[in-house]
Amino acid sequence: MIADLNLPQCRKYRVEQLAAFWRGRGVEFEYAHYQDIPRATRIIQHASHLMEYRLQTGPAADMIRYEAHRLRLPILYDLDDPLFSVSAYETYRNMEALDPAMKAHFLSEAPRYLSMMNGADVLSVSTPGMAQHAELYTNRPVFVRRNFADIETLESGAAAIAEDRLEDGLFRVAFSSGSQGHEVDLAEIIEPLTEFVLDDPDRRLMLIGHFDTAHLPNGLERQIETVKFTDYPQYLHALRRANCTVMPLCDDAFNRCKSAVRVLDAAAVAVPAIVGTVGDLDNVVEHGKTGFVAQTPGDWMSALRELAADPGAAADIGVKARQALEQKWKGSDQPHIIAPELLAWVEE
Repeated sequence: MIADLNLPQCRKYRVEQLAAFWRGRGVEFEYAHYQDIPRATRIIQHASHLMEYRLQTGPAADMIRYEAHRLRLPILYDLDDPLFSVSAYETYRNMEALDPAMKAHFLSEAPRYLSMMNGADVLSVSTPGMAQHAELYTNRPVFVRRNFADIETLESGAAAIAEDRLEDGLFRVAFSSGSQGHEVDLAEIIEPLTEFVLDDPDRRLMLIGHFDTAHLPNGLERQIETVKFTDYPQYLHALRRANCTVMPLCDDAFNRCKSAVRVLDAAAVAVPAIVGTVGDLDNVVEHGKTGFVAQTPGDWMSALRELAADPGAAADIGVKARQALEQKWKGSDQPHIIAPELLAWVEE
């Protein structure tokens, strides 16, 4: 695999865990950053297949693609966000929280991703929603390879669970943001969430990662806890302090492609998640058993109140979420994790 390895979360879910998956099946799998030309060209000389992740046209990627064609390698292109889609970026409401120049930049880059995508033989994407959107832009076969809980996720989560949980009488609702702009997502539920938190002085909204607190309502700041991202294990240790986590997404074309990695993270530390119906999140949560799926605005408040009313029951839901992670959402060759066609593309 030749990949853009610059984003830690993307590297983890789309490169490193895929390497472990294939090596576990006896397939030799090597990867390189697309700008590491010596390593990239060296490993493809011995390859039978080339996978590309998150590449856009440019001198380095074009040269690697040229060499792959010279060697007559079949090429798979992998993507987990609709970076190729002008329509998705034009309607992506998270951009409202960012500098307009950043949106203009992403729009200008979209054709370069699409060109790489349409130069491959087959495509893999992270969710069914992403597959549906990609099919609007390509006639290449599109298959799903979901993100899953790898060994690092399971072990780091277990280590966080094994530590004594902070028992200070507070009920914490976590919202995690791995990139900028998610203030707009939280705004989808900020009214019922604010009402819930302010109803009891022993409740807290815990903001993990990137978040501009200037977007929060007045009065809520007294019951806010903020946690900066460091590394993945420390992020899970922070998340373990929460009694539940909320994952709202604006309903737009970009978010409909989103994967459920934040659900996997929460389940890893046995924290129940409340999710909406946008993206792939509600396919990973079993309503009432491993978390809650909010169909309407009122459902968010109902789920929060139910969890707060019985913290013991909330903890039991978190345990069931962890069990489901271990049984269903870890790396495997099950078709809900990886399309059989992708297995056949490599192994047959």
